[in-house]
Amino acid sequence: MSDPQPKSSETSRAGRRRKGVSTLTLWITTPLLFLAFLGAWKAYTVVFNVGPLMLPPPEQVGEAMVQLLQGQVIYDAMKVTLYETIAGFLLAAVVGIALGIIFGKARNLEKVLSPFLVATQVVPKVAIVPLFLLWFGFGSTSKVVMAAIIAFFVMMQNTILGIRSIDPGHRDLMRVIQAPWWKRVISLDIPSALPYVLTGIELGIVFAITGAVVGEYLGGDEGLGALAVTMLSGLRTDMLFAVVIVMTVLGFLLYAITAAIRRFAIPWHESSGRPTSL
Repeated sequence: MSDPQPKSSETSRAGRRRKGVSTLTLWITTPLLFLAFLGAWKAYTVVFNVGPLMLPPPEQVGEAMVQLLQGQVIYDAMKVTLYETIAGFLLAAVVGIALGIIFGKARNLEKVLSPFLVATQVVPKVAIVPLFLLWFGFGSTSKVVMAAIIAFFVMMQNTILGIRSIDPGHRDLMRVIQAPWWKRVISLDIPSALPYVLTGIELGIVFAITGAVVGEYLGGDEGLGALAVTMLSGLRTDMLFAVVIVMTVLGFLLYAITAAIRRFAIPWHESSGRPTSL
């Protein structure tokens, strides 16, 4: 019988080569697409003679970005938005994951409470912002609550899916060997549900920063959303674009952090994207 080890090693090397080629392609195509986007943006403003008030050219936005980054206002606004986003995200994670575990194990309870939880998501957020401002004031608390309200549902739903995705045969095996409840949680429930929970966390951070900015935009005098309103009121479209770019970069960074946590927390799961040996 031939030794399977050489074939396994060859497959592993082939997988690493494919990953290397994919990474190289990403580093080449992404800058090219970005440059093509900037070129199309500039061409559109020139060909159609679009005024800078409606759509400033990219070089004007770049100058506004440099000017914005040289001041202190943008950093103060980023600190406020970052605090509101992380605080709302953590609150949503605690509530969402806890409810997900409970509902994942108690289907009847989920059926009773599910309409009320869904109602928190389908109601237009613009309509409830005035209520949050009335209840929690114009400070950061109302924005934290808004971020949590928007972010918790996706984490709850993914946790429910993770709890219910556990193989019944594995549960039966735990019962057969008479494993204590804490052993079931550590050895079965957490590893099985963790990929789904981390997916919810990965999505939740995106919803959290959206909720924080929306809250600032509709009722606040601090944060990136409020700064965007100030630039719009002053008809500084170039500065408004710069603020939006800062929001986007901040969102990308937060998403990248949660994606990295997912990648290293579940290296054994294929969704992490890390190569696994056969």
